[in-house]
Amino acid sequence: MGHDHGHDEHGHDHGHSHGVSADADKRWLTIGLVLITGFMAVEVVIGILANSLALISDAAHMLTDAASIVLALTAIRLAARPARGKYTYGYKRAEILSAQANGLTLLLLAAWLTYESVRRLISPPEVTGGLVVITALAGIVINVLASWALSKANRSSLNVEGAFQHVLNDLYGFIATAVAGVVVLLTGFARADAIASLIVVVLMVKAGYGLVRESGRIFLEAAPAGVDPDAVGRKLAGIEGVDEVHDLHIWQITSGSPALSAHVLVRSHADCHGLRQRFEDILEHEFGITHTTLQVDHTDEAATEHERDEHCAEAHGPVHRIGQH
Repeated sequence: MGHDHGHDEHGHDHGHSHGVSADADKRWLTIGLVLITGFMAVEVVIGILANSLALISDAAHMLTDAASIVLALTAIRLAARPARGKYTYGYKRAEILSAQANGLTLLLLAAWLTYESVRRLISPPEVTGGLVVITALAGIVINVLASWALSKANRSSLNVEGAFQHVLNDLYGFIATAVAGVVVLLTGFARADAIASLIVVVLMVKAGYGLVRESGRIFLEAAPAGVDPDAVGRKLAGIEGVDEVHDLHIWQITSGSPALSAHVLVRSHADCHGLRQRFEDILEHEFGITHTTLQVDHTDEAATEHERDEHCAEAHGPVHRIGQH
């Protein structure tokens, strides 16, 4: 007897709550976008008036922040589209694509900043002017506000986290520019700016690598962080009346949406309907997985162990049986 069961009611509730939080996310991201783009325009004007390459390059960095927020907003809009046609999950993975793009751009920016910093270490530019320090201090205020706005959005979403990391790293950049500018003005040590930039590079690489790694895990269908598929398999196989668990897959559709499918063989006398309900309760309460598809069949007890192994022509992953855990 096969059962293909998914939690429609859970899925519906989850979808509704995600819709509400997605609206809140869009609002906070938009506030961050307005702050960033407004200050960026002011910075370009001051940079041109002060003939400061540092300020114009800072404005270029803020342009990437704005682009990262626009990308995140676009991904939220795409993810809200209903599943239809060939896209049976809808466009929920658009948020993970956005997070990966934001991680990659952070790594590319870090590479460019490293090149610029090393070049300025070798040949220091002219002493930073007071106008640059004042603008950098204003940039700190704006980026603190923008970072606060983005932190109010749902940061458990890898998509929102990607945009947040862009703005946060820009904040680090402005702090470094301000501190280095003051050091240059007071001591005349022109290489302070490049040294500060290299410190920011380390933070950018850490954030960028984290985003690329986490988005890569989701694209490669890895189990969510904190969920051990073998532990899940052992738990299900250890329940009274269960003979075997195989084809156990645990993955994430997008951030915060884990899913599981498995083929479970139960003994001929067991209540497969009751056991399936017990599996679902354990998966929800012990592992936090509510979207499950379980095929539950009775074991052919007359079959040899070899015939049981052949039950699924191409079983994927380890087989969990009583006595094997």
